[in-house]
Amino acid sequence: MDSLRERKKARTRAELQRHALRLFAERGYEATTVEDIAGAAEVARSTFFRYFATKEDVVLFDDVDPLFEETLASIPVGTPLLVALIEAIRATFAELDEQKRAHEELRMRLVRTVPEIAAALRARGAWDVEQTARLVASALGRTPEDIEIVTLAGALTGARFAAQALVAREPHRSYVDTTLEVLERLRSGILLFDEPIVSSS
Repeated sequence: MDSLRERKKARTRAELQRHALRLFAERGYEATTVEDIAGAAEVARSTFFRYFATKEDVVLFDDVDPLFEETLASIPVGTPLLVALIEAIRATFAELDEQKRAHEELRMRLVRTVPEIAAALRARGAWDVEQTARLVASALGRTPEDIEIVTLAGALTGARFAAQALVAREPHRSYVDTTLEVLERLRSGILLFDEPIVSSS
């Protein structure tokens, strides 16, 4: 019974987000109200707030990250970490249907362009170094406090922000594909670290 209830709740949450993202794409984030989202999903306004505390939350709800972590856990032992991360991202998004992938791209665009959502993301500590350090430390059998783990987590967190910055400048880019491209460059080594500076300004 509990699992049935949880599945029903998960479906309702997913439907609310699906309708919200569709409306945001059609009307814009600011022009879409909670009432609009609830009406599209054919539920009461109070039902929306049982699942999401704010309108920002309906964008920030992420049901792909758990799939990514499951996929990462299935990568064969002995695979180099960055290779495993890249393979897990590719495999996770390959499993998504076209609509779901488009919704993920829209979610990331809203994070880039809506100040309230960006602020909410920062307030929740998402994409932070500590969260990433816990993930990679678990994969490598080390502690999240290890300086090498923290340094690596900082680089990986920075890669996500780099992908966002690239897509912000070139909106035709796919956020997912750009993230993979950035990680591949990280894997190859950042040769600019060894470039001599040409200006002290």
